[in-house]
Amino acid sequence: MRLRRGEDGGEKVAPDRQLRGSSTAHEWWPSGHCLTPRLVVPIDVKKQPWEQEFPLHNRWHPDIPPVADVTEGELFRVEMVDWSGGKVKDNNSADDIKFMAGGIAHYLSGPLRIVDSEGVLASPGDLLAVEICNLGPLPGDEWGYTAIHERENGGGFLTDHFPRARKAIWYFEGIYAYSPQIPGVRFPGLTHPGLVGTAPSVDLLNIWNERERRLSETSEETNKLCEIEEGSAEWHIIANEAARTIPGRENGGNCDIKNLGRGSKVYLPVFVEGANLSMGDMHFSQGDGEISLCGAIEMSGFLELKCEIIRGGMKEYLAPVGPTPLHVSPIFEIGPVEPRFSEWLVFEGISVDEYGKQHFLDASVAYKRAVLNAIEYLSRFGYSKEQ
Repeated sequence: MRLRRGEDGGEKVAPDRQLRGSSTAHEWWPSGHCLTPRLVVPIDVKKQPWEQEFPLHNRWHPDIPPVADVTEGELFRVEMVDWSGGKVKDNNSADDIKFMAGGIAHYLSGPLRIVDSEGVLASPGDLLAVEICNLGPLPGDEWGYTAIHERENGGGFLTDHFPRARKAIWYFEGIYAYSPQIPGVRFPGLTHPGLVGTAPSVDLLNIWNERERRLSETSEETNKLCEIEEGSAEWHIIANEAARTIPGRENGGNCDIKNLGRGSKVYLPVFVEGANLSMGDMHFSQGDGEISLCGAIEMSGFLELKCEIIRGGMKEYLAPVGPTPLHVSPIFEIGPVEPRFSEWLVFEGISVDEYGKQHFLDASVAYKRAVLNAIEYLSRFGYSKEQ
């Protein structure tokens, strides 16, 4: 709760909070708000993303219309499909991974338009503080998966070593997960959203498209845009303007921060009226990065959130690193909840690749070596390197 300094020097509860009835702590709530979260985006996991009550989206664009309004300070609930939109199934076959369309990217719930208690929209230049109050798998859908992508279909960080598609199904028991494909392993997860962000402005979208166009002209990496009929009006809009969800950007996006659990806050820049907040890519747990591209335990899930609008907060708190004031980065404040481990092993990586070639202070090569060292070690205890 917010506090203010009283005339006698002591701290007092701010006027926007009041105590009603009992003196127990859980009876505190903001004036006019209920403690039960309001469901603003429901999900039916038996339906396709475009069949949902509020159709999902998988691109960033300022003109994607908001599906609901959320008032600053209210507790609300958003439900989400897994990143693939339900294309990955609970079975022993990895064919759904092998033949996954690489252009789909993440299916997101939203956008949500954010207003203050007076009905005034969040405005460009504001900062949107999004607090994660609660989260978890969708009731009745308590399972997830990790996977290695096929090299010919995008691959992953270690695709030269593990070129074939593989999949492991995980089942959840409270905070624990276990997998029939990786027997003998049961661990407590740290659930978090992999992706949360605000809509870009037209100017910011143009910056993204221009810099990524230059990259595509010099890079061998290519991705198709989406599964929309080429030649249609919708395809031309997406092909020419909308941005993919795969990279993290100035608006937040695909951050994949493993500790972004209960009690965390994300401070997102606002680029359009209403902020247009979207989220998805729920993870039961994840390591430091997604080595196999689906290296997290992917799942459907829910978030219970509260938002605060910090007027003019972009200029006050975010320092641009780049040629324009739009070149900012969100701030992530990690919550206090984390599994307690007292012992662990650390595997060092050096800037020498697995073929013996020296690289100059190459963090990616060093990270890759550290991961390979860990895999080699664990494979001595009865597990395959894919496991």
